[in-house]
Amino acid sequence: MNKFFVCALLFALTGFTRAHEVYRATLNRDGLVFVETSTGLYQFTAFGESGIDVHFSQDINIFNKKSLSTLSLLQVISISGTQTEDAILIRHGDLKVSIQKRPFEIQFIVNKDSILTQAPRIETSDAVRWTFTISENEVLYGGGARALGMNRRGNRLELYNRAHYGYEEQSQLMNFSMPIVLGSSGFLLHFDNSSKGYLDLDSKKENKIHYEAISGEKRYQIIANKNKYALLTDFTKLTGRQALPPIWALGNFASRFGYRSAREVLELVEKYEKANVPLDAVILDLYWFGKTIQGTMGNMSFDLDSFPNPKHFLQTLLDKNIQPIVITEPFVLTSSKRWKEAVKRDILCKDKNGKVHIYDFYFGNTGLIDVFKPEAQDWFWEIYSELHALGVRGVWGDLGEPEVHPSAIVHHGGLQADDVHNAYGHQWAKLIFEGYQRNFPEERLFNLMRAGAPGSQRYGMIPWSGDVNRSWGGLQSQPEIALQMGMQGMAYMHSDLGGFAGNYDDPELYIRWLQYGVFQPIFRPHAQEEVPSEPVLKDKETLRLAKQAIDLRYALLAYNYNLLIENAQLGTPLMRSFFFEHDNSSDPLAAICSDTYFWGRDFLISPVLQKGATTKILTLPAQSKWIDFYTNELIENKEVHCILKNINVNKEYIPTYVRAGAIIPLIEPIQNTSLYNPSKIIWNFYLNPDVKHGKTIVKHDNQLPLSHPNYKTWETHCSYKIKGRRMRIEIRDQNKKRLYIDNRSIRFKGNQKNMLIWVNGKRAKTKFTE
Repeated sequence: MNKFFVCALLFALTGFTRAHEVYRATLNRDGLVFVETSTGLYQFTAFGESGIDVHFSQDINIFNKKSLSTLSLLQVISISGTQTEDAILIRHGDLKVSIQKRPFEIQFIVNKDSILTQAPRIETSDAVRWTFTISENEVLYGGGARALGMNRRGNRLELYNRAHYGYEEQSQLMNFSMPIVLGSSGFLLHFDNSSKGYLDLDSKKENKIHYEAISGEKRYQIIANKNKYALLTDFTKLTGRQALPPIWALGNFASRFGYRSAREVLELVEKYEKANVPLDAVILDLYWFGKTIQGTMGNMSFDLDSFPNPKHFLQTLLDKNIQPIVITEPFVLTSSKRWKEAVKRDILCKDKNGKVHIYDFYFGNTGLIDVFKPEAQDWFWEIYSELHALGVRGVWGDLGEPEVHPSAIVHHGGLQADDVHNAYGHQWAKLIFEGYQRNFPEERLFNLMRAGAPGSQRYGMIPWSGDVNRSWGGLQSQPEIALQMGMQGMAYMHSDLGGFAGNYDDPELYIRWLQYGVFQPIFRPHAQEEVPSEPVLKDKETLRLAKQAIDLRYALLAYNYNLLIENAQLGTPLMRSFFFEHDNSSDPLAAICSDTYFWGRDFLISPVLQKGATTKILTLPAQSKWIDFYTNELIENKEVHCILKNINVNKEYIPTYVRAGAIIPLIEPIQNTSLYNPSKIIWNFYLNPDVKHGKTIVKHDNQLPLSHPNYKTWETHCSYKIKGRRMRIEIRDQNKKRLYIDNRSIRFKGNQKNMLIWVNGKRAKTKFTE
């Protein structure tokens, strides 16, 4: 920086006043823009297609500090501030930043419309406060995982990850309290700070967003783009893309709280085999390391009475291509087998006097593993590595908010508990992910976790929605939670299918939850043991309907795996709200809809969320045509906005529609994802007279991590064109080589009949399938 600017900055930092900020100077340097005010210095950095990082500090050295949520901003895009007498202008993609000098304020503008205006700062204490003005019509999303309704404007949201046992339709605070706001006009605002705080989404009806945190970085990023999918492309490029899970993550899981012995697990697996119900993984809850719920947490080794030969037991599952996953928690009880070891290795959190901080909670008298301490990370990873050597193939990290995290705890490096509480699960996921990269570089991580922070997806975290009540109210909130988290970069948010908490036994609820689960990221029934979560332990009719849903899940494997790859490459959600497909500012139905959503691009899904429902109200997207997946009937909306349509529902399935003109790759049901063969895809053409062409690409790979140098994908391209009564289909590989296709692998849906069909240049005799 030049001498004048440094002198001016030093004057500003020593002359602090509580008056509103006053503009002083601007400097363009190294592709960045610096703006000095009476309270400190702003650094503006461009990234992605249309993202701006805004960092305020009184210490210029802080600008080089790496944040927890965001990756390095080294790949910045050069920008400069153009000055006029009244303002400094910065342009990047669709976003324009206008920094007004007198009075000082920062406006963010898209298409000549001001979408956000940052108010001047009035203090420079350790606390962090930002205020933004928004339009009166803006619909607001974000804040993490909560059950509040899709439009979260009007709420003041606490930012402190906390479990909510047995929640139903409403939950103000849950395991992911993310400092993220999305606006219906097409912006994403991320406050880059993990400290305890609040996010106020215009609760006082003053057209204001307020953010406050007890400490931490005074930094935020804003992304604005007319293409709303590009918001997530930029945001996940900044915070990290989801690490691809193994393909078996798309299969069916057997899980409950919990299996008490190896014998019980193997007998259960045998029931799946006899019932011909597909199965890919078994999850062991806390009984794997102890016979009781309380007093054993922290053992983290198999209880040899109940699991006498762990290696043989786990290998038996692996031989059946069933992946074993075990629960772990960050608490080591004073009554556990590892307590003395944990104290000796000095891996537990301490108090301000340097003594191990011990306290009581539901599971017993405990200490907390300090995941921010390198020695604790090494110790924890040793345990995971030992479990992997035995045959464990997936990680479950529970209670990672942490569930009880006293403010008196001081973490490694002097980090206060409330300053890093929201980052604890994120850091835990990081140590596991990096351990896999070091020790098992050719293996993909499955990492199921209950709490995290923005960017946790880059460590392979697969979040779930916590201990939802086993009730219709619990089911009703699940699509909203998953859709909102997908909008915030964490596309794998899912629920305990059937509900977790309580002993309410309702076969209808169970089936409706599983039918919804077919079109959510992870298919994992899980519950307390009072009522079985496994379909093979249900009555005959419930088992029939459950198997039908699970078979469909496996039939969709090719389509679903494409969604995983697309998410890993672009950050695009699997479950997609109307936010991405509509102008939510002018379409109130699109803005608030959560009980109908897109599964990928080509499915429209509307779960049945009410007991005994024979009809439901479907929100139909604007100017779109859809074909019923089960009946082939056409449903369409010619209006320029969403409409509501009353439809009948069937107990056999939930309303499921395919976009007219789409090609859906399906496979015959299989018993395990290890049997998936991409060469045996059945191509389903959903034809409509108004759609004359269509195409799709099916991707598959060698199951190495996406970052592995030998990672390789293969593609199959399928397309069609219709002219008059003639339809020409081309199915080729990535090198444009035509593939041999059996006529039985092509099926037609919809209402266009009597077609003359050519497949890869040869006349086909395929009949039209109703």
